[in-house]
Amino acid sequence: MSFLNQLKSQATALQQAQNAQQHNLTENTASTEAAFQRAWFYLDDLAKQLNVIAPVGPALSLDGKTHWPPMRLSGFRVDARKKMVRNQEVYDYIGLWWRILPHSGQGESGEVSVNFPPDLQRVESRLSLGHVKHERKEVRHPEKNSLLAIRFLYTTESRGTVTLTADHDKGEMACRIANTRGFEVLNTTKRSPTMDTPMLDELAKLILGQTSRFV
Repeated sequence: MSFLNQLKSQATALQQAQNAQQHNLTENTASTEAAFQRAWFYLDDLAKQLNVIAPVGPALSLDGKTHWPPMRLSGFRVDARKKMVRNQEVYDYIGLWWRILPHSGQGESGEVSVNFPPDLQRVESRLSLGHVKHERKEVRHPEKNSLLAIRFLYTTESRGTVTLTADHDKGEMACRIANTRGFEVLNTTKRSPTMDTPMLDELAKLILGQTSRFV
């Protein structure tokens, strides 16, 4: 084979690989868009129904000892943002948010005190995860002025979220779910074709704190 023919073969193989890659990108983009369209309609409808039902919320505690009153979920709302990918407008992410409030509908005052670093880190992490309004105060010895404890004054109101973020190149959906079973964040990635109605049903169960196969 002449040197020119070798270059032709190399160019042909490269072109075929590029065509295959472009085909995969096109398929993954279409699959991801279809999945996000399904998710949008599902979550939008879900939010409307849950705003009527006002389902029971998770059992919450900042330190594992001082328990919050029985909670309910309310104020569900859903939003979506788009972006441009390869000159095509596509979904960037879908977000679902809701409030976690006592049955009375109003946050109540509470407080916890911690005096060990692991407990302090745990409480601060949960305050941050739950977007809990709070004040931090130092408790000191009246004579020695040594630090005895950290006291947190807070309001028993939190927030839950679901964020679905698109990866059109890989044909995947990154899922971040916060505060459905307590103060925690769950992360998982789903292939776009798997985000069908049964899988979205599993997500809805997770939001309601029920047994779920979503994560």
